[in-house]
Amino acid sequence: MLKRITGTLIAIPIVNVYGIIHRSRYLPDRRDLNRSFPGSKKGALASDLFMTEIAANSTHGIDLHTGAIHRSNLPQIRANLDNEATLSLAKAFNVPVLINANVRDGSLRESASERGIPMLLYEADEALRFDEIAIRAGVRGIINVMRHLGMIANRKKRSASSSEPYIARYSAWIRSPGSGIFRGKA
Repeated sequence: MLKRITGTLIAIPIVNVYGIIHRSRYLPDRRDLNRSFPGSKKGALASDLFMTEIAANSTHGIDLHTGAIHRSNLPQIRANLDNEATLSLAKAFNVPVLINANVRDGSLRESASERGIPMLLYEADEALRFDEIAIRAGVRGIINVMRHLGMIANRKKRSASSSEPYIARYSAWIRSPGSGIFRGKA
């Protein structure tokens, strides 16, 4: 499939290598990399290099995240869904939930937005785990976006149609004090 790619695909498997090795989202100085963008040569060098070497050479982006430790998230896209180009990419990704989320100060999404780069944040499952379902959904989503952008050829029409995602205009966390089964009452 990728033998006949149009354009350039830049894939960075791990940006925070220190965090992976030490099982932490923080850098050695206890800063969160995803609150350190765009970075500077005098401060957050890793994010500065990412912005100058990767983002500056990109037209679109997909940032892959997990949920928090011991908290599993349904596969979802967080993005500025008020931007038509970004909404189009988010729908093409094809996960069940799209969340219209404001950018966070110092995030990669904020820095990309300031440069006019449509950016999706895919978030699924939980930190420090490899969940096959979340990984497959992410890989399928990336391929779907690449097809949408014309980077790889579209497959022949599928017999099964994909369903429209649920678009949330806001989100909030509700934490349970214990485990169990949720049953909603109508």
